[in-house]
Amino acid sequence: MRIGILGATGPAGGGLAARLASVGHEVLFGSRAVDKARGAVDELEKEWGDRVAGRLIACDNAWACDAPVVILAVHAESAIPTVQEHADRLAGKIVVSMANNLVKHGNEFNAVLPPHGSVAAEIQALLWRSRVCTAFHLVPAAEFGEIDHEMSSDVIVLGDDDEAKSTVMEITSSIPRLRPLDGGSLRNAVGMETFAAVLLTVNIRHKMRASLRLTSV
Repeated sequence: MRIGILGATGPAGGGLAARLASVGHEVLFGSRAVDKARGAVDELEKEWGDRVAGRLIACDNAWACDAPVVILAVHAESAIPTVQEHADRLAGKIVVSMANNLVKHGNEFNAVLPPHGSVAAEIQALLWRSRVCTAFHLVPAAEFGEIDHEMSSDVIVLGDDDEAKSTVMEITSSIPRLRPLDGGSLRNAVGMETFAAVLLTVNIRHKMRASLRLTSV
């Protein structure tokens, strides 16, 4: 599948791009600056060779919106300005939000929720012509880029459009040992974004890198 990533030069975006390319997807590797995207792609190809070569296409964020599925991997504070800038290009597309709007206080994280209740709901309100889903909220960003190691996590996928949600779940399941689970509509995004603060706090206080795994499913 052809997948666009906005903000692919960040730690979450770059790692996810490499992971998706390693399992056969073509990734439009988007950045605000094409030169920065080219440099990042060169580094990933140097590190991983044929496992990603030819499937990472460096481009600006506008070009990355040409894919049928576009993942927002920008920092939470940049998510709203980014979708506002590219709203017309994202019309009709499946748009995947990974954003958790969190602030750190001492050795814990707390969620900061916008007026619509979640970052995902804010994005859907702005992108009313797009089909917004959420995924990958609780997967540590560093895990994506370590493609020598299998990931082991459940990924809760949310969305108001069942067809779009099924597509995101299909992409998720293409990564070995990632198990997508349907968590319902975007109304539940507030729970996922808030729980991300809890999980990060647990990881900090216990010095580990835990992710989500549901049992008896």
